[in-house]
Amino acid sequence: MDDRDAALLRAHEHAAAWLDSLATRPVPPRASVADVVAALGTDLPDGPTPAADVVDLLATACGPGLTAMPSGRFYGMVIGGSHPAALAADWLTSAWDQNSALRSVTPAHTAVEDVTSAWLLDLLGLPATGAVGFVTGATTANFTALAAARGEVLRRAGWDVRRDGLTGAPRVRVLVGAERHESVDLALSYLGLGAPEVVAADDQGRVSVAALAEALTDQASTSADRASTSAHLGSTSRDLGSISGDQASTSRGTSGGPTIVVLQAGNVHSGAFDPFAAAVEVAHRHGAWVHVDGAFGLFAAASPSYRHLVAGYEGADSWATDAHKTLNVPYDCGLAIVADPAPLRAAMGMHGDYLIQSDTGDPLDKVPELSRRGRAFPVWAVLRALGRSGVADLVDGFCRHATTFAEGMRALDGAVVLNDVVFTQVCAAFGDDARTQDVVRRVLDDGTAWMSGSRWHDRAVLRVSVSSWATTDADVRASLHALARASAV
Repeated sequence: MDDRDAALLRAHEHAAAWLDSLATRPVPPRASVADVVAALGTDLPDGPTPAADVVDLLATACGPGLTAMPSGRFYGMVIGGSHPAALAADWLTSAWDQNSALRSVTPAHTAVEDVTSAWLLDLLGLPATGAVGFVTGATTANFTALAAARGEVLRRAGWDVRRDGLTGAPRVRVLVGAERHESVDLALSYLGLGAPEVVAADDQGRVSVAALAEALTDQASTSADRASTSAHLGSTSRDLGSISGDQASTSRGTSGGPTIVVLQAGNVHSGAFDPFAAAVEVAHRHGAWVHVDGAFGLFAAASPSYRHLVAGYEGADSWATDAHKTLNVPYDCGLAIVADPAPLRAAMGMHGDYLIQSDTGDPLDKVPELSRRGRAFPVWAVLRALGRSGVADLVDGFCRHATTFAEGMRALDGAVVLNDVVFTQVCAAFGDDARTQDVVRRVLDDGTAWMSGSRWHDRAVLRVSVSSWATTDADVRASLHALARASAV
């Protein structure tokens, strides 16, 4: 116990020192991987080391190699800071050490998960009967929801993928916008569905509803032609006749065969949102399952000022988001939401004779993992701390800072803001690719802020993503001053 208490005390001291340093420390790390390895040492000791000494070594060696991601001046990727209530709850989550898979074994976490799920569905305006799975992040959330989609569209076509696998199954067609996030493709690869079919998008990355309708109509026609051909062949062969019956049933059941349409809430470069009402309607008219990838944009629904961006998205069948982005929960915590719990449980549920399972369902029925930490604890904490109005204020603040960034960039010599700033993302160029890349490098060298380089529309861009509760007006001013210095050289 003395060893434990000493280690926890030392960890608290180092954590407090780290958090206190965020207001003034340079955002980029000051040490390389090799530097940290050298500081840690590479030889595994022959004997034990006191836990407090281990904590000291870890903190001292890693400190220079840490990026100030929880700082209010980190705008890379889409990474939120950790809200104080969520951070503290996450410490408790580690101390409590609950494997939160079973309702009867971990009633405390299950109760929190039930309450938090209901709050999230209400806050986001999604069906109150939906199921919420607490997973690792947006990629796994996409995977989990799309697994439910895969199973359901194949079930409608008369195929049990859980029992029979994919070999010999009807082809599942997946349609995505041209500017979907690559994690969608990765999730589809995990699921054995292959590369998706790409539908045209506009200059902000919003999927074209007309192009989507055309693609779905073409598939429906092709599927009907195949069914007709199979029916003709079936008159001469018992085996082919059996195939024709299955294919004709597939065509009747889903108009164009098993189909999934993936839409996007928040383009990673422009922040743009797909036109959900029209896209969901046309997809459902053709029998498709509609999934919404909303890694950071889903929480626009929590703000009365930005809820219009997701109008109609509640009609989809599943949604994915990251609580550690817009909601500012510590890593790792993604949310997979499915309107009808049955397909999710069919895809994710399992049984083990040694497991004490509940007749009403368990948390493990909604996620890929059997062993998992209590991810609902910090999500509950941040929602309870902020309340409905606080979450809206959080989203509104991110958007206000993004607008300030865009206005400040437009005032810089040679800078051009390339996107319509509708949410939390800003992309700018500073002339040709070489100069833009040089500005990005100079900003990072300055250390005041972290702004990522990227490529969008086949050109180099500087990208700002405002995602942290800790970002203040002063942080934005200091960051714009740093950008002005970098672009003036």
